[in-house]
Amino acid sequence: MLDRVLHGGTPSSSLRPVRVTSAVDEVSDRLLTAVAVGDFLPGERLPAERELTGLLRVSRPTVREAVGRLQALGVIEIRRGRNGGAFVRDTWSESSAAAVRRTLLPRWEEFEQLFDLRGLVEGMVAATAARRRRPEDLEPMREALAAHLSASTPREEQAADSAFHQSICAATHNPQIALLSRDLLTRISLGFPIEPWGKGERSHFHRAGEGHTALYEAIAAGEPERAEEIARGHFLISAEMIRDVLARVRAGESSS
Repeated sequence: MLDRVLHGGTPSSSLRPVRVTSAVDEVSDRLLTAVAVGDFLPGERLPAERELTGLLRVSRPTVREAVGRLQALGVIEIRRGRNGGAFVRDTWSESSAAAVRRTLLPRWEEFEQLFDLRGLVEGMVAATAARRRRPEDLEPMREALAAHLSASTPREEQAADSAFHQSICAATHNPQIALLSRDLLTRISLGFPIEPWGKGERSHFHRAGEGHTALYEAIAAGEPERAEEIARGHFLISAEMIRDVLARVRAGESSS
């Protein structure tokens, strides 16, 4: 069930298990909201149909119909051929605001709890990496940091950001820590283990770059307390991006 992806296996009172008759609506809303918060950026291909069925735990016909709705809305385009698929065209449509409201508002209190929990967990991850990192663990971090700072597109930034944080998880030398970090990201990102990236705003990019540099330096120096503090602040950026999208929806409500 989609509910289990977001809630770690236990259905909550705020999000009922998806009924067959509403599964397409739910998947469509999740995909529209994921695009709106920047899980998937313009020009980027959505996960393949088979992967989406696994991530969201619904049938392939459900995914196919939901993707078709996004195509009809103009949010994605379908390209054929070996390198084809469903590609994001725009981050927002007339239907995006309604989808964001339906997806985020009923469980906003839980999202705020997840933001708080993620900051605590990622602080622990960074501190553990600072204590346990070996000399060979630092090279992947440096490479990902350099890739992020030299990125020329939001998609390149997002990919380098992911590589950087994966290298920090690897430096803990505990695969369960990496799984916990991925699980929290997936729950915050509506079932997709992808960092929200907003609309690729450069202000967010510069803040992320500064955070990455400081975080690398603390881990390389073996300073767990400083690494923990930096990481907890750094992961507020993703929460702010999601809050910004919800604020845009609410601003539209007040002006209508």
